[in-house]
Amino acid sequence: MKVLVAFSLLVLCVVATTSPSGQECLCTSDQSCWPNAAEFSQLQTQVSQPLIYPIPTASACYPTSDPSGNCTEVIDNWTDGDWRSSMPGSMEAPNFETLILKNGTIEACYLNTTITGTCGQGRVPVIGVDARSVVDVQAAVNFSVKHNLKLVVKNTGHDFLGRSAARGSFVVWTHNMKNITFNPAFVPQGAPANETDDVVTLGAGVQWGEAYAAVDQNGRMIVGGSVGSIGAAGGWLAGGGHSALSPTYGLGVDNAIEISVVLSTGEYLTVNNYQNPDLFWALRGGGGSTYGIVTSVTYRTYPSVPAQIFLFEANVTNSSAMQELVGELLQSQTQFTDYGWGGYGTITNQSLIIFYMAPNMTNETATATTQAWTNYALSLEPWGVASTTTIYPIPSWHDFYEILISFGIQDGANFMATSRLLSKDTVSNKYKEVAQVLINCSAAFATVAGGKVNQIDPDSAGLNPAWRNAVVETLCEIFWEDGASLTEIEGKIDQLKGSIKTMYDLTPNDGAYFNEASLFEIDWKETFFGSHYSTLKSIKNKYDPYKLFVVAEGVGSDDWNKELTCRF
Repeated sequence: MKVLVAFSLLVLCVVATTSPSGQECLCTSDQSCWPNAAEFSQLQTQVSQPLIYPIPTASACYPTSDPSGNCTEVIDNWTDGDWRSSMPGSMEAPNFETLILKNGTIEACYLNTTITGTCGQGRVPVIGVDARSVVDVQAAVNFSVKHNLKLVVKNTGHDFLGRSAARGSFVVWTHNMKNITFNPAFVPQGAPANETDDVVTLGAGVQWGEAYAAVDQNGRMIVGGSVGSIGAAGGWLAGGGHSALSPTYGLGVDNAIEISVVLSTGEYLTVNNYQNPDLFWALRGGGGSTYGIVTSVTYRTYPSVPAQIFLFEANVTNSSAMQELVGELLQSQTQFTDYGWGGYGTITNQSLIIFYMAPNMTNETATATTQAWTNYALSLEPWGVASTTTIYPIPSWHDFYEILISFGIQDGANFMATSRLLSKDTVSNKYKEVAQVLINCSAAFATVAGGKVNQIDPDSAGLNPAWRNAVVETLCEIFWEDGASLTEIEGKIDQLKGSIKTMYDLTPNDGAYFNEASLFEIDWKETFFGSHYSTLKSIKNKYDPYKLFVVAEGVGSDDWNKELTCRF
């Protein structure tokens, strides 16, 4: 598709504000540089929908903040990820809606209105564009560049790093770009005519629940995330995109064939291995909201096949036996993923739950490939390990997804997390020490690497090369209640930092998954991007000449201050 923007917009000059220190700074809503009503009215004439004025999720419970709101609706839907994602000001984790002021007070909008009595805007953007088309996105981008605005891009708000919000910012909300189209003989632009794939093209706002339902109705399946409310064509892919199907079919970045994107120049590009291959490379794993605004992604699909479920549950009364059990699980990950098993699990100091799935596997093979693990767990029974194993068939991947959502995964909690991509070397040689860390933090884990993921060239995409050596992702999380004091929150963060340091010291070469990690990761450039960082930064500088797209610990953010508002 040809460039849709006029030449005059391509040569816009950025009129930057200047801080007292002489830094170039972005404009936020509390500054005199912020566009006036007439300028926003002019923007309104260029977009298809009324401008949006995002408000925090709980605003309806504060009549002075949202007089027409329905607090009962807020209370009833607080933990519903689909409901939260349907609002431009709502985040998966409410703590990323809040702002800690320099004096230590917290500006927030709590569900329990008695905590503060007032609803603060916090980090929620103040105005933006409800993008329904490429033209809408271009108008928003051009306006942001013209006025040098602090910009955020938001789809669903599922984000462990809070990149979907920023104090006093302008937002491009892509959530309503819901187009889904199928093509059984798709040829990427610029590719040879005989290079065809059976694909689905998803608009930027399509969520995994919507994508799975559509693809399943066509007798196909697609590599995708475990939570239906997550965006299928946004940050999930930009961070790598893992799936329980990944040990068999690869990561999201390995299944994206073509991507459409709007740059900070306003230019609209369709990129793939034949057109702007460097940008295509970066958009697959180099981080979201960094190079441009993705408007659609074309993914390879696969024939729907039956699958096997492996469910294992253990209750443990002996701490030494617990460490042995988790350690053995870590050692077994390579075998599990090489056979095609993928899935999720949880660890506490007294329990272990495994919920795995393997596509296109017989019941006999499922039993044979899990027997060694089952026998090992049974051998620990004299030491206080009581375990059960269940194996059963399901018709398709979509049925596995339906089981996952039946567990009632909930949003709406204040939380932060740290992740680690454990390599084959780590699970072979550091399993006991790592097992204890995971037990101590009551970890979750995702068997979403290994197998096919390890067989793909580490330099085939901008993704952190650590993925190509990993067999399992582990996560340690912290939670706190609304109204917690700054001291209490800092205490929780110190706890998280302790887990980060301990795991980093044990596994310094293993890296982390950018989409499910912490703002406090050690050596974030190496941890998130590995040896690809310098190449990714050069690509960012090439395609984002106006330095419009900057997010926490994203490529190029090392050139900005802590608030990501002023460039060094």
